[in-house]
Amino acid sequence: MRVGVIGIGNMGSGLAKNLIAGGFETAGRDLLAHRMQAFEAMGGVACGSTAEVARGAEAVFVMVMTGDEAREVILGEDGLAAHMPKGGAILLSATIKPREARGIGQGLDGSGLHLIDTPVSGGYPGAQAGTLTMMAAAPDAVLDRFAPVMQAVSAHIHRVGTRPGEGQTVKACLQSLIGAQFSATFEAAALAAKAGVPGQVLLDVFSTSSAGCGVVNNALEKIIDRQFEGTGSHIDTMHKDLTISMNLGEELGVPLHTAAAAMQLFHAGRSKYPQGDNWVCTRVIEEIIGAELHRKGAS
Repeated sequence: MRVGVIGIGNMGSGLAKNLIAGGFETAGRDLLAHRMQAFEAMGGVACGSTAEVARGAEAVFVMVMTGDEAREVILGEDGLAAHMPKGGAILLSATIKPREARGIGQGLDGSGLHLIDTPVSGGYPGAQAGTLTMMAAAPDAVLDRFAPVMQAVSAHIHRVGTRPGEGQTVKACLQSLIGAQFSATFEAAALAAKAGVPGQVLLDVFSTSSAGCGVVNNALEKIIDRQFEGTGSHIDTMHKDLTISMNLGEELGVPLHTAAAAMQLFHAGRSKYPQGDNWVCTRVIEEIIGAELHRKGAS
């Protein structure tokens, strides 16, 4: 089976790596030359356009940043819908607004192509390791047919619905929780720093307590080692995802008090450190209190 990946950044490069490792002939497209070079080096077929990726591909992952980008890649004049063979599947693995996914699904009506609305969770480590969690929405027959492609990049495939937008809805709920976990970790780290608690002590306790989890443990590791850039989790992505969660809450009339607080902390971090990763939000609090949390102590 020939497959494709549109968007070969932190997440898309992991998809591509694991598809290639799974024996799939993998074509790809990204706007940045260095990403294309890295993709070729891992054994991918670099393409000069989305149409070139689409030709002959039975399944294509779309891992772009925004709903507008996803719509253009899928439904644009040079897009997947115009050039993929009928019967193929577009796997919308990007995180976008549910209503944007529904609109793309409507745009594909009559095209002969399937849309699998399947945002993912697991971040950069999960993408690179092939252990992502997928929230897949499509008819069972479609998911059965394309299961091998999805299994190549994921350890957990949850069938959360049958229609476009249903995968994105579950992802929006998940991100509201993860945003709250992040912001609580950042605040706890700053509290420990001001109190003089060594970062390693905090990590040891948190990671073996009922509060310990992948989100908390990883964030705290990055904070105490002062790794605020280049970790594969750029702040723009989580900021965008929280915006989607808040938008869905507004559409449905659901108050999201904790997610709103997280949104403001991420907004502050992104404004002050636009090149930073998620954990850089901690620096904003640390600068207010005049203390930093390091692995061996607070300063």
